[in-house]
Amino acid sequence: MIKFENSGLKPEILSALKELNFIEPTPIQKKTIPHLLTSKQNLIASAQTGTGKTAAFSLPIIQQIDVNDRNTQAMILCPTRELCLQITKDIHNFSKHLAKIDTVAIYGGDSIDKQINLLKKGAQIVVGTPGRVNDLMDRKKLNISAIKWLVLDEADEILDMGFKDDLDAILERTPDSKQTLLFSATMQKGIMEIARKHIKDAHRISMGDQNISAENITHEFYITHAKDRFDALVRILDSNPDIYGILFCRTRQETQEVADKLKQFKYNAEALHGDVSQNMRTQIMSHFKRKNIKLLVATDVAARGIDVNNLSHVINFSLPDSPRTYIHRSGRTGRASQSGISISILNMKEMRKIQLIEKIVGKRFTQKKIPLGTEICEKQLYNFVDKIKNIDLNETQITQYLPPIMEKLKDMTREEVIKRFISIELHQILSHYKNSADLNSNIHDHEKEIGYNKGKSKRDNRGVSFAAFTINLGKKHRFNHKLFFELITMHPRLRKVRIGDIRIGENSTYFEIDESYDRETMKCMNNMRFKGTEIITNPARQ
Repeated sequence: MIKFENSGLKPEILSALKELNFIEPTPIQKKTIPHLLTSKQNLIASAQTGTGKTAAFSLPIIQQIDVNDRNTQAMILCPTRELCLQITKDIHNFSKHLAKIDTVAIYGGDSIDKQINLLKKGAQIVVGTPGRVNDLMDRKKLNISAIKWLVLDEADEILDMGFKDDLDAILERTPDSKQTLLFSATMQKGIMEIARKHIKDAHRISMGDQNISAENITHEFYITHAKDRFDALVRILDSNPDIYGILFCRTRQETQEVADKLKQFKYNAEALHGDVSQNMRTQIMSHFKRKNIKLLVATDVAARGIDVNNLSHVINFSLPDSPRTYIHRSGRTGRASQSGISISILNMKEMRKIQLIEKIVGKRFTQKKIPLGTEICEKQLYNFVDKIKNIDLNETQITQYLPPIMEKLKDMTREEVIKRFISIELHQILSHYKNSADLNSNIHDHEKEIGYNKGKSKRDNRGVSFAAFTINLGKKHRFNHKLFFELITMHPRLRKVRIGDIRIGENSTYFEIDESYDRETMKCMNNMRFKGTEIITNPARQ
């Protein structure tokens, strides 16, 4: 099978695929579609995220759905709300020229009554997360006793998110006559146990190396001191001004802290983690897909199910413990035949992890040098000039303003105008990187790597000295890193100040700020209130 036209799919489905610009099946589709159209044998397939699994299992199911039967005929289980909605949307698109096929998405975080009403109307295909599916089955609102197909999509992620008990309960209540299709990026122990217990006599498909790391993904890493990780990130972002991607962190707290710091420096970033409400998550994802947000700072759990095909980069601010998690992260770029870059920011202690991941991925990673300040300024300058050269001029829109502007500039030469124009545009970044230090670490530096020195002030690798302060707000006041940055940025004189360490205690918060702003800090912050509490700022005791 070279093209979809040769697959045996109905003309109505082929028409929908053509409108979606689906011409040639992906490798997993080439192997899966013929099997599901001609056989009732169970299927276990190892396939990485972004390889076209949804079309691989849904197209044959759509073809064989009995449109005259309003009962649920296919159940598709997936780990997250986002993936659930994406699969439902894809099925709607694939089946839009067929007689009415109703597909309903059921997941936590949304009105269960609304989902019950949709199920009452009839749904031949149900796409759901295991927890909500099990809940609706317990309530007798979802009947899957007669399903013909059960799909477990991203099965390893389902287990990693703690749905094993729900999954077992669902599988126990499905008919033996169903065809079970399991798709997983990895075949971990838990997956094999499910296969042995519930999926007998299965046909197996493995995409081999194609599922470990797409050929169009480049893997890069940078090495710096642990304390300079954020500054290294800033330099990487500044040297790649067109980055559109996901930045992965380990914990919710780290995710929020990094996102808040990035926003303080005017980067277009938002945090996505378990403490973000469902409504806010929906808004963030909507803005991200429209590229109104260029960098999503996320935990692994929060990022599961995100389906965006045109990400340019995945950045590992913190390297995951599991190589399998790294594979999942990097697989979010380089999708739909596009190229992508996976970046990791390391300290020397993490070099062994990279070597292990290299073996599993089957690729050699490229060590890159953290850009120097002069290199970033040069890159930003050329990027700015390219934008000027390539901008689409609207002559009609600007013509009326040109004569007075030309009059104002008539005493200046062409070179003077260009110099001033560039100086205004790049003033901030040129000032930021003036006399900046080299952040690259090597094996000798690693032996000397230590944390911040204690004392009234300390000096970082950029030559900035910090003064330490405390304020009388802590966890018991529901004070956090985000609120701290909001307090700082309320004052125009402190908005661009360099911040060092921040430690939020139970009753107070310790923070470090550029020593040249110590008087401004005391003056500004001692004239503020937080939720009715007067803020008291003092130099930190040593």
